[in-house]
Amino acid sequence: MNLEKINQATNFIKEKIHFTPEIGLILGSGLGSLADEIENPVKISYNTIPGFPHLPADKQGSTVTGHAGQLVLGKLEGKQVIAMQGRFHYYEGYSLQEATIPVRVMKKTGVEKIIVTNAAGGVNETFEPGDLMIITDHINFAFANPLIGKNYNEFGPRFPDTSEAYAPELIKVVKEVAASQNINIKEGVYQFSSGPTYETPAETKAARFLGADAVGMSTVPEVLVAVHSGIKVVGISCITNMASGMNNQPLSHDEVIETTERVKGMFCKLVRGIVSKI
Repeated sequence: MNLEKINQATNFIKEKIHFTPEIGLILGSGLGSLADEIENPVKISYNTIPGFPHLPADKQGSTVTGHAGQLVLGKLEGKQVIAMQGRFHYYEGYSLQEATIPVRVMKKTGVEKIIVTNAAGGVNETFEPGDLMIITDHINFAFANPLIGKNYNEFGPRFPDTSEAYAPELIKVVKEVAASQNINIKEGVYQFSSGPTYETPAETKAARFLGADAVGMSTVPEVLVAVHSGIKVVGISCITNMASGMNNQPLSHDEVIETTERVKGMFCKLVRGIVSKI
């Protein structure tokens, strides 16, 4: 972690706005359309923010299709929010410390709660593509941690507790909102792998044996940094496909985007309802 970069980015963003964000939104592959619903938006490209990880010069946004690569700040459901329309991934070559700088910046701008979302492969055999899943816990199968290195006590303790990484009180709100919207939302454990390869059929079996319900290539580093910073977190996965070996279909990112496009209306309505209640 580079404290100077975090402070540079924070100061730059604060100069662009005249309010204090209270809720952070991290929007995963194909799910960034929610940021387009933010009122009176201030949009800041990641590449213009000093201290932020820089994207390749030949990219307008994030290096992944379905990620716009900008911050969007403004009002949603009466709350001041800061949304990441696309995220940084370990598999893109960023260190986990670099990839999670935005979460540190959210903390320093005033964010107290984060809703983190992702596209994930279903491991639970009762799931179907298009399901939404509340993340109740996670497994870090990348065997790397963004908190490795010097600890900055102004953010949190050397050895943070992750027994309730996903805040029970926020999970309760998600369930209530989903019920009010007649969404049959699932619950489960998310397993993080480094990517960029999709899991093998044997790895899918291992994930199920370990207790995972979904697998993906993001979210866990951001959650660890948020928890270390004292931010309350709730996570939602969009099950975009069944994991490798669960059917005879080859896996592709096109399928991920196709599924998120199909469910984005339900997803946006759910997250808006959550924002209004937390």
